[in-house]
Amino acid sequence: MAAGPVQLAVFDLDGTITHRDTLLPYVRGFPMSAPRKFLGVLVFCWTLMLFVVGLRDHGQVKSAFIRSTLRGQTRAQVRAWTAEFVPSVLKHGVFADALSRIAHHRKEGARLVLMSASTDLYVPAFGAALGFDQVICTGVQWDGDRVEGHLTTPNRRGTEKTRCFEALRQSHPGLTTAAYGNAGSDLDHMRLADQPLLVNASASARHQAERLGIPTANWQ
Repeated sequence: MAAGPVQLAVFDLDGTITHRDTLLPYVRGFPMSAPRKFLGVLVFCWTLMLFVVGLRDHGQVKSAFIRSTLRGQTRAQVRAWTAEFVPSVLKHGVFADALSRIAHHRKEGARLVLMSASTDLYVPAFGAALGFDQVICTGVQWDGDRVEGHLTTPNRRGTEKTRCFEALRQSHPGLTTAAYGNAGSDLDHMRLADQPLLVNASASARHQAERLGIPTANWQ
Protein backbone atom coordinates (compact mmCIF):
# COMPACT_ATOMS: atom_id res chain seq x y z
CA MET A 1 0.00 0.00 0.00
CA ALA A 2 1.37 3.38 -1.03
CA ALA A 3 2.09 5.91 1.69
CA GLY A 4 0.26 9.21 1.92
CA PRO A 5 -3.40 10.22 1.70
CA VAL A 6 -5.49 9.09 -1.25
CA GLN A 7 -6.38 11.92 -3.62
CA LEU A 8 -8.51 9.97 -6.11
CA ALA A 9 -10.72 7.12 -4.84
CA VAL A 10 -12.63 4.97 -7.33
CA PHE A 11 -15.40 2.66 -6.10
CA ASP A 12 -17.35 -0.07 -7.86
CA LEU A 13 -21.04 -0.24 -6.88
CA ASP A 14 -22.55 -3.73 -7.13
CA GLY A 15 -21.12 -6.08 -4.50
CA THR A 16 -18.63 -3.46 -3.34
CA ILE A 17 -20.89 -0.80 -1.85
CA THR A 18 -24.17 -2.70 -2.19
CA HIS A 19 -24.66 -6.25 -0.96
CA ARG A 20 -25.45 -7.56 -4.45
CA ASP A 21 -26.21 -6.73 -8.06
CA THR A 22 -28.63 -3.83 -8.49
CA LEU A 23 -29.98 -4.17 -12.04
CA LEU A 24 -32.06 -7.30 -11.47
CA PRO A 25 -33.84 -6.00 -8.33
CA TYR A 26 -34.29 -2.60 -10.03
CA VAL A 27 -36.13 -4.24 -12.93
CA ARG A 28 -37.92 -6.79 -10.73
CA GLY A 29 -39.38 -4.05 -8.56
CA PHE A 30 -40.21 -1.62 -11.39
CA PRO A 31 -43.95 -0.92 -11.33
CA MET A 32 -45.35 -2.59 -14.45
CA SER A 33 -47.89 -5.28 -15.17
CA ALA A 34 -46.98 -8.83 -14.19
CA PRO A 35 -47.67 -10.20 -17.72
CA ARG A 36 -45.37 -7.55 -19.25
CA LYS A 37 -42.62 -8.38 -16.78
CA PHE A 38 -43.01 -12.13 -17.30
CA LEU A 39 -42.97 -11.79 -21.09
CA GLY A 40 -39.87 -9.63 -20.86
CA VAL A 41 -38.06 -12.25 -18.81
CA LEU A 42 -38.99 -14.97 -21.33
CA VAL A 43 -37.60 -12.89 -24.20
CA PHE A 44 -34.46 -12.18 -22.21
CA CYS A 45 -33.88 -15.88 -21.49
CA TRP A 46 -33.22 -16.49 -25.19
CA THR A 47 -30.38 -13.93 -25.16
CA LEU A 48 -29.06 -15.45 -21.95
CA MET A 49 -28.86 -18.85 -23.65
CA LEU A 50 -26.85 -17.28 -26.47
CA PHE A 51 -24.52 -15.75 -23.87
CA VAL A 52 -23.95 -19.15 -22.24
CA VAL A 53 -22.80 -20.60 -25.56
CA GLY A 54 -20.58 -17.59 -26.28
CA LEU A 55 -22.70 -15.85 -28.92
CA ARG A 56 -23.46 -12.73 -26.85
CA ASP A 57 -21.31 -10.65 -24.48
CA HIS A 58 -22.19 -9.05 -21.12
CA GLY A 59 -23.18 -5.74 -22.73
CA GLN A 60 -25.51 -7.40 -25.24
CA VAL A 61 -27.16 -9.39 -22.46
CA LYS A 62 -27.64 -6.23 -20.39
CA SER A 63 -29.15 -4.36 -23.33
CA ALA A 64 -31.48 -7.25 -24.15
CA PHE A 65 -32.65 -7.44 -20.56
CA ILE A 66 -33.45 -3.72 -20.44
CA ARG A 67 -35.18 -3.74 -23.83
CA SER A 68 -37.28 -6.78 -23.00
CA THR A 69 -38.47 -5.36 -19.68
CA LEU A 70 -38.18 -1.56 -19.50
CA ARG A 71 -38.52 -0.44 -23.13
CA GLY A 72 -41.29 2.11 -23.45
CA GLN A 73 -41.20 3.29 -19.83
CA THR A 74 -41.22 7.07 -19.54
CA ARG A 75 -38.62 9.33 -17.93
CA ALA A 76 -41.15 10.25 -15.26
CA GLN A 77 -41.74 6.58 -14.43
CA VAL A 78 -37.99 5.88 -14.27
CA ARG A 79 -37.37 8.94 -12.07
CA ALA A 80 -40.20 7.98 -9.73
CA TRP A 81 -39.03 4.38 -9.30
CA THR A 82 -35.38 5.41 -8.94
CA ALA A 83 -36.41 7.83 -6.19
CA GLU A 84 -37.88 4.85 -4.29
CA PHE A 85 -35.30 2.20 -5.20
CA VAL A 86 -32.07 4.01 -4.33
CA PRO A 87 -33.02 5.09 -0.78
CA SER A 88 -34.35 1.58 -0.09
CA VAL A 89 -31.05 -0.02 -1.13
CA LEU A 90 -29.04 2.54 0.84
CA LYS A 91 -31.14 1.84 3.93
CA HIS A 92 -31.08 -1.96 3.84
CA GLY A 93 -28.55 -3.17 1.29
CA VAL A 94 -25.13 -1.54 1.65
CA PHE A 95 -21.97 -2.45 3.54
CA ALA A 96 -21.30 -0.22 6.53
CA ASP A 97 -17.56 -0.67 5.91
CA ALA A 98 -18.02 0.72 2.40
CA LEU A 99 -19.79 3.80 3.74
CA SER A 100 -17.02 4.27 6.30
CA ARG A 101 -14.34 4.05 3.64
CA ILE A 102 -16.16 6.57 1.45
CA ALA A 103 -16.45 8.94 4.42
CA HIS A 104 -12.77 8.43 5.24
CA HIS A 105 -11.67 9.42 1.74
CA ARG A 106 -14.05 12.38 1.73
CA LYS A 107 -12.49 13.58 4.99
CA GLU A 108 -9.06 13.24 3.36
CA GLY A 109 -10.27 15.56 0.61
CA ALA A 110 -10.07 12.89 -2.10
CA ARG A 111 -11.98 13.15 -5.34
CA LEU A 112 -14.60 10.37 -5.18
CA VAL A 113 -15.56 8.50 -8.36
CA LEU A 114 -18.30 5.87 -8.62
CA MET A 115 -17.47 3.59 -11.58
CA SER A 116 -20.04 0.90 -12.31
CA ALA A 117 -21.10 -1.40 -15.11
CA SER A 118 -24.69 -0.78 -14.01
CA THR A 119 -26.70 1.76 -15.94
CA ASP A 120 -27.39 5.46 -15.87
CA LEU A 121 -31.07 4.75 -15.21
CA TYR A 122 -30.16 4.85 -11.51
CA VAL A 123 -26.38 4.80 -10.82
CA PRO A 124 -26.11 8.63 -10.90
CA ALA A 125 -28.74 8.72 -8.14
CA PHE A 126 -26.55 6.44 -6.02
CA GLY A 127 -23.60 8.72 -6.71
CA ALA A 128 -25.51 11.83 -5.68
CA ALA A 129 -26.89 10.23 -2.52
CA LEU A 130 -23.44 8.99 -1.45
CA GLY A 131 -21.68 12.26 -2.20
CA PHE A 132 -19.52 11.17 -5.14
CA ASP A 133 -17.90 13.86 -7.23
CA GLN A 134 -18.16 11.92 -10.50
CA VAL A 135 -20.09 8.95 -11.84
CA ILE A 136 -18.99 6.68 -14.67
CA CYS A 137 -21.51 4.02 -15.70
CA THR A 138 -23.13 2.31 -18.67
CA GLY A 139 -25.41 4.54 -20.72
CA VAL A 140 -28.91 3.53 -21.87
CA GLN A 141 -30.54 4.94 -25.01
CA TRP A 142 -33.84 6.82 -24.95
CA ASP A 143 -36.35 7.34 -27.74
CA GLY A 144 -37.62 10.78 -26.88
CA ASP A 145 -39.32 10.43 -23.51
CA ARG A 146 -39.22 6.64 -23.40
CA VAL A 147 -36.58 4.01 -22.67
CA GLU A 148 -35.27 2.43 -25.89
CA GLY A 149 -32.78 0.13 -24.17
CA HIS A 150 -29.71 -0.18 -26.39
CA LEU A 151 -26.46 0.90 -24.75
CA THR A 152 -25.02 4.31 -25.62
CA THR A 153 -21.60 3.53 -24.15
CA PRO A 154 -19.45 0.41 -23.92
CA ASN A 155 -20.43 -1.80 -21.01
CA ARG A 156 -18.31 -0.39 -18.13
CA ARG A 157 -16.75 -3.71 -17.22
CA GLY A 158 -13.31 -5.35 -17.38
CA THR A 159 -11.01 -3.69 -19.91
CA GLU A 160 -13.49 -0.84 -20.40
CA LYS A 161 -13.17 0.00 -16.70
CA THR A 162 -9.41 -0.06 -17.18
CA ARG A 163 -9.71 2.43 -20.03
CA CYS A 164 -11.87 4.70 -17.87
CA PHE A 165 -9.48 4.40 -14.92
CA GLU A 166 -6.52 5.31 -17.11
CA ALA A 167 -8.45 8.30 -18.44
CA LEU A 168 -9.11 9.42 -14.86
CA ARG A 169 -5.40 9.21 -14.03
CA GLN A 170 -4.52 11.22 -17.12
CA SER A 171 -7.12 13.85 -16.19
CA HIS A 172 -5.66 14.07 -12.67
CA PRO A 173 -1.93 13.42 -13.12
CA GLY A 174 0.22 12.74 -10.09
CA LEU A 175 -2.65 11.94 -7.69
CA THR A 176 -2.41 9.00 -5.31
CA THR A 177 -5.17 6.60 -6.32
CA ALA A 178 -7.30 3.98 -4.56
CA ALA A 179 -9.59 1.47 -6.28
CA TYR A 180 -12.22 -0.78 -4.73
CA GLY A 181 -13.98 -3.69 -6.41
CA ASN A 182 -15.36 -7.12 -5.67
CA ALA A 183 -14.96 -9.20 -8.82
CA GLY A 184 -12.23 -10.76 -10.88
CA SER A 185 -13.23 -8.45 -13.73
CA ASP A 186 -12.30 -5.46 -11.52
CA LEU A 187 -8.70 -6.58 -11.06
CA ASP A 188 -7.60 -5.33 -14.47
CA HIS A 189 -8.02 -1.68 -13.48
CA MET A 190 -7.36 -2.17 -9.75
CA ARG A 191 -3.80 -3.32 -10.44
CA LEU A 192 -3.08 0.20 -11.75
CA ALA A 193 -4.08 1.89 -8.48
CA ASP A 194 -1.63 2.87 -5.76
CA GLN A 195 -3.94 1.45 -3.11
CA PRO A 196 -6.24 -1.28 -4.49
CA LEU A 197 -8.53 -3.38 -2.30
CA LEU A 198 -10.66 -6.32 -3.41
CA VAL A 199 -13.62 -6.85 -1.09
CA ASN A 200 -16.10 -9.69 -0.55
CA ALA A 201 -14.74 -11.58 -3.53
CA SER A 202 -15.05 -15.19 -4.61
CA ALA A 203 -12.23 -17.62 -3.84
CA SER A 204 -11.15 -17.51 -7.47
CA ALA A 205 -10.97 -13.71 -7.52
CA ARG A 206 -9.05 -13.67 -4.23
CA HIS A 207 -6.49 -16.07 -5.69
CA GLN A 208 -6.11 -13.84 -8.74
CA ALA A 209 -5.67 -10.82 -6.47
CA GLU A 210 -3.02 -12.61 -4.44
CA ARG A 211 -1.02 -13.32 -7.60
CA LEU A 212 -1.21 -9.62 -8.49
CA GLY A 213 -0.25 -8.48 -5.00
CA ILE A 214 -3.67 -6.88 -4.42
CA PRO A 215 -4.91 -7.08 -0.81
CA THR A 216 -8.38 -8.42 -0.01
CA ALA A 217 -10.92 -7.84 2.76
CA ASN A 218 -14.40 -8.85 3.85
CA TRP A 219 -16.62 -5.83 4.34
CA GLN A 220 -19.61 -6.02 6.65
